[in-house]
Amino acid sequence: MFNIKYLLIIAILLIPNIHYAQYTDDINSNRPGESMSAYSVGKTVLQAEMGVYGISENHSLSNYDAQGFGADLVLRWGFYTENLEMVADLQYQYEQFTYPMNIVDKSALKQSVLGLKYLIYDPLKNYKRETNIYSWKANRAFDWHQMIPAVSLFAGANFTFQNNPYAFSPESSISPKVALITQNSFDNGRWVFVTNIIADYIGTDYPSYGYVLTLTRGFNPKWSAFVENQGFSSDFYSDSIVRGGAAYLINSDMQIDASIGTNFKDTPSMLFGGIGFSWRYDAKYEEVKSLTNEEAKAQKAAKKRNSRKK
Repeated sequence: MFNIKYLLIIAILLIPNIHYAQYTDDINSNRPGESMSAYSVGKTVLQAEMGVYGISENHSLSNYDAQGFGADLVLRWGFYTENLEMVADLQYQYEQFTYPMNIVDKSALKQSVLGLKYLIYDPLKNYKRETNIYSWKANRAFDWHQMIPAVSLFAGANFTFQNNPYAFSPESSISPKVALITQNSFDNGRWVFVTNIIADYIGTDYPSYGYVLTLTRGFNPKWSAFVENQGFSSDFYSDSIVRGGAAYLINSDMQIDASIGTNFKDTPSMLFGGIGFSWRYDAKYEEVKSLTNEEAKAQKAAKKRNSRKK
């Protein structure tokens, strides 16, 4: 059951070490959506993304209402190389279920995931759009290079503890989780489109397969908004969820956000909303310069000239 997890982690670590910067001047948080971005936080950078939310449920067949709240925390740490980060994702949830003749409380760590994310391909590496000094129209034309996405792979494990009411089995378990991540930036980064294709709880009796599609729009250096669709399917539970929200940049290392979401079914129907905060620690970060093809060729030629002189 665990061979897939170990093979994927080893494969990530064996990918050639490519040095180019993923660090951005302003914090780049995955909040308030549920998708994972293709880019890492940057080598030596530590980032915490946390939030609290409320949830309301109604099940038309089981005839219950539920009210609850939750808290989630994602820790991201860039290490070893610019395009690798470690991710720890924790989510705690409490709910009170009211049935016609009974009240039941449910609380536990709903999600505990630890894994690695590696950027396999960055279309912006060594790319610089050429300026046509003879044609204003050519410079204003759509840049088709934007259609090429950045691609990352996430490989990790779910840690499910014994008698977890949100799990499909009362036994404790460790099961692999993998995700293919793509990210496109349009209009000089004002629009960002992220896709996650996910296989979860691999090797268990109830594997889950799903996707997350997130579209983000930056309105100015401080404000951005997003819409998102998430779907997942398994023999244990299937659903489709839509979310929306906004984020505000306090400073280069801090962001606050708010979001609201709902699903498309009544077994159960769900409504939830939350607020969050993201913080980045980058005091030890050292800038890594990304070279264009021309700059890389010039640097290589200079090294050859210097070696001949010696």
